[in-house]
Amino acid sequence: MTETLITMMGHASFGLTAVSFCVRDMIVLRGLAIASCLTGIIYNYSILAGPLWLVIFWLSVFIAINSARIAGLFLERRSVKFSEEETELYDTVFQNFSPVEFMKLMRIGQWRNGAVGDRLAEQGQKIGDLKLLYNGEIIVERDGEEIGRAKDGAMIGEISFIQGGGATATVTVDRPSRYITWPETDLRKLLHRNPAMDVAMKHAFSIDLMRKLST
Repeated sequence: MTETLITMMGHASFGLTAVSFCVRDMIVLRGLAIASCLTGIIYNYSILAGPLWLVIFWLSVFIAINSARIAGLFLERRSVKFSEEETELYDTVFQNFSPVEFMKLMRIGQWRNGAVGDRLAEQGQKIGDLKLLYNGEIIVERDGEEIGRAKDGAMIGEISFIQGGGATATVTVDRPSRYITWPETDLRKLLHRNPAMDVAMKHAFSIDLMRKLST
């Protein structure tokens, strides 16, 4: 193997690792990690200084760990069954959750239908739960003035959930809607017991906030 090709293999190994940081799906992420390790093994075996067996050993360990986790994720996904609504939420909003984590989240949630005029939050008042609009449309008002509208996938009450205190705006159903609600106390207990879910939920909050700011 030529020196140029060896150098390219080294760059490819680190490049695959960098790409994996941008991926949400855990199976794809771990697959990229395996590809990165395999490329790294080839690089560390072929360098002119001679095979670096210590590095090759640990890269092999990382491949074994990621391979086992991929197998575990496939088994999890096969064992967990979601409804059509849950599947859509998982694919669009909660991609950072594992199937089992998402199942735990859905178990404490309650599906509800909202009629036109229903108040889902009142400015200054404690909400007591976190809501996510599955479909429909809501009006967001602050101090009596409309400041925006939101549709499918919008979270309601996330700022109060994060910071505490009352709702920062009044939210009213503008057309028949369906949403899921999680009681604040139950959700906090669940996230406290599962730190990985807490991180994934904060990521979902960040995505929701960025989407709202861009509209």
